[in-house]
Amino acid sequence: MDIPDWSVWIALSLTVLQALGLVPAIRRLRGSDSSVRFKARLDLMDGIGSLLLFGGLLLSLAAAESWIWLTFAGFALMAVVYAAKGVHWLRARRRSTA
Repeated sequence: MDIPDWSVWIALSLTVLQALGLVPAIRRLRGSDSSVRFKARLDLMDGIGSLLLFGGLLLSLAAAESWIWLTFAGFALMAVVYAAKGVHWLRARRRSTA
């Protein structure tokens, strides 16, 4: 199966954008408030999961061997992060209504 070259460039540009998106999360890790740092850690792990997902996709398209396991690892990390964000959101919502 022949993959068009433009799809590799799209995957590469998405990977670069995700890497640039890590900068604000890294800066927020230096904050003094613990809740801000916790949210920054979750955002950082989310960005790393996205990088793994896009990186696995890019390597699967560009390399001859299969790197799909990297994509699955990124998807699993993102699922865990989104579950933690959901639990954090539900706890904050429950505290504000009580």
